[in-house]
Amino acid sequence: MFDNIDFSKMGELLNQVQEKAKNIELELASKEFSAKSGAGLVKVSANGKGEIIDVSIDDSLLEDKESMQILLISAINDVLAMVAQNRNSMSSDILGGFGKL
Repeated sequence: MFDNIDFSKMGELLNQVQEKAKNIELELASKEFSAKSGAGLVKVSANGKGEIIDVSIDDSLLEDKESMQILLISAINDVLAMVAQNRNSMSSDILGGFGKL
C-alpha cells in the first residue's frame, strides 16, 4: 500500500506547508477589514486574525442604545464574515499546493 510513497517528498511538502502557514499568520496580522452599518453610523475594523481593532460610533447614536446595539452587532458580524472568507481563501491556496506534488 505504501510502496510508491516517497517519504522525502512528504517531508519537503510538510516543510513547505509550515513555511506557508507562518507567512500567512504574518500576513493575517497585517491585514485590516472594515464593515459599516447604518449608512456609516457604526464602523468596525478587525485584523486578519479576527481581532477587533477599532470601533467607531457616530455621536447621534449615543442617545439610542437599542439602535446602536443593533448596528454594532451587524457591523461586527459583517467584518468577522470578511475575515472568515479571507481565511478560507488563504487556506484553499495552501491546500491547493498538495495537488501539485
